[in-house]
Amino acid sequence: MASTNDLKNGLVLNLDGDLWAVVEFQHVKPGKGGAFVRTTLKNVLSGKVVDKTFNAGTKVETATVDKRTMQYLYQDGEDFVFMDLDTFDQITVPGGTVGENANYLLPEAEATVATHEGVPLYIELATSVFLEVTYTEPGLQGDRSTGGTKPATVETGATVQVPLFITTGEKIKVDTRDGRYLGRS
Repeated sequence: MASTNDLKNGLVLNLDGDLWAVVEFQHVKPGKGGAFVRTTLKNVLSGKVVDKTFNAGTKVETATVDKRTMQYLYQDGEDFVFMDLDTFDQITVPGGTVGENANYLLPEAEATVATHEGVPLYIELATSVFLEVTYTEPGLQGDRSTGGTKPATVETGATVQVPLFITTGEKIKVDTRDGRYLGRS
């Protein structure tokens, strides 16, 4: 249990059986009435964002979230298998928990896996990864300076919009948060 005075960004709360991460908080002391804390909370599992207000000093239940750096080993059907780099224990993370991150996940890549009571909640990848382009249409000679883009398939199977001068076989840098092309390696 923690008081609303102990709230900070990233803290995970257990409210009504759901896990909510504090995205933003603000202590408010109006001229009239009691102080309160205005928060923006994000559901750890679904990603839903809500605003919630607590009276100052209210006790809230915190959840213990264990974040560990793990290495991605392989995909087992819909699930992904990760290995703890310290203990060498393996954990299976459901495909729904990995979500869009699967588009940027290569074998032996490191990721942060967050668990609560042994249940995987989410994974965090590095903000950018280098991926090889496995297929893209050739760019036309006159199109190189227009700033246009074309789709390219990378080694994980994801499609990324790249500049026209990128060719099959090149390694590109991709932002894992939104799938943007960031440059060549």
